[in-house]
Amino acid sequence: MNTRQSNEFQLSGTVITFIVIAIIVIISLFKSIVTVGAGQAGVLYRPLADGVVTDQPALSEGLHVVAPWNDVEIFNLRQQEYFDKMKVLSSNGLDIQLDATVWYQPDAGSLGFLYKTKGVDYLENLIKPALRSATREVVGRYTPEEIYSSKRGVIQKEILEETKKILENQYILVNKVLVRDVTLPATIKTAIERKLKQEQEALEYEFRLVKAKKEAEKVRIEAQGKADANRILSASLTDKILKDKGIDATLQLSESPNSKVVIVGGKDGLPLILGNN
Repeated sequence: MNTRQSNEFQLSGTVITFIVIAIIVIISLFKSIVTVGAGQAGVLYRPLADGVVTDQPALSEGLHVVAPWNDVEIFNLRQQEYFDKMKVLSSNGLDIQLDATVWYQPDAGSLGFLYKTKGVDYLENLIKPALRSATREVVGRYTPEEIYSSKRGVIQKEILEETKKILENQYILVNKVLVRDVTLPATIKTAIERKLKQEQEALEYEFRLVKAKKEAEKVRIEAQGKADANRILSASLTDKILKDKGIDATLQLSESPNSKVVIVGGKDGLPLILGNN
């Protein structure tokens, strides 16, 4: 191999080495830059050190530069929704289908512990089992009639409280549980609706009776008042008072232009008016 060929070979080797180094640098830079989107946070994982970082805050929104041999797990911090259809048993052992929704989100201040101890699939591993267990526990306290009619709001609140209790210290926030629909066996639903209708009719009839009794009592009180007033008036009207009022009335009539003669001392001692125009 001559000198020229040797120089060309060395140059080619240098170019290849430079290209390889450039590719490694580019890949390292690419792996070193991490973008955390809006409503997200990143948990740093150091495979060559202490693993998942739990003693530092999670990476916030924006661009971050990390060592290329480290990894970053991105978590969604926004409130999320999970919907589930469940078959549960009432207090008397009847099958009930209940549709429930839970609103949840990871605890932003404990993402490292969530990733280290529960992993990224915490919905499947924690929230679903907790919601189903809480729903079965709460619904088992009530009859189908209570669940279908008057107790739905109470049941919804109790499921939320029970779910929170199960997920306590699990680095997850449960914000609300909604009971969207309750489906009963057709025969049970028909029987409950018939019973509720009968109860409503009974309440309406009772209301009409109470109203009629109040009206009758009102009439009786008014009649009693009038009777008492007449009795008091009759007791106060003596012969002397009647004569005085008769005299007053006669004197007023005597001032009429149609009156001719007023005779004092008529029948029963009252004045008499004689004559017309």
